[in-house]
Amino acid sequence: MKLNHPELNKLMQMAYSGEKAAAFAYQGHGGAVKNKEEKRRIKEIEDDEWQHRAEVLALMKLYDVPVSKFYETKMHIIGKIISASCYAIGWFMPFYFAGRLESGNVCEYFRMKQMFNDLGIRIHDQLLYDMGIKEKEHEIYFLEQIKTNRLLPVFQKLFGWGSAESFNNVDLEKKYPVEESGVYCKDER
Repeated sequence: MKLNHPELNKLMQMAYSGEKAAAFAYQGHGGAVKNKEEKRRIKEIEDDEWQHRAEVLALMKLYDVPVSKFYETKMHIIGKIISASCYAIGWFMPFYFAGRLESGNVCEYFRMKQMFNDLGIRIHDQLLYDMGIKEKEHEIYFLEQIKTNRLLPVFQKLFGWGSAESFNNVDLEKKYPVEESGVYCKDER
């Protein structure tokens, strides 16, 4: 079944390729940290990104949305550059920018859910909700690692993400159920 929703199709293509870039970045990030628990947790997050990529691809196949060669190439290069840079930029910046990236990724999945719902399709609600919540968990993990670092206020001021700012309105302590999650990321549409 083809979707008559170019914005949703593009969002799926971007999310699919973006997950590859993120997974590649986490390979470098995990390789660059020394702490075994940090390595383990970053590897789990990398695995989540590969899983999300597979889930988005399944949706794309279901709706005859082609993989974008442009996004695939672009995100492959970006992911590999970020991966390599993790060995050179110290401990703080990979954690900071991973958290910032994940903060924006949360809304990709809630926006997809909203767009499917606009088409009257609700069968993917739980999957997209779960992926959005998982991205929020990733954001919180990375923020927790750096929340007391003296560089955080400076980076938050420069890049607009940190303890006092997020790119989404999801609160894991007060989660809305799937049926009421349409309030998430409304300003991102």
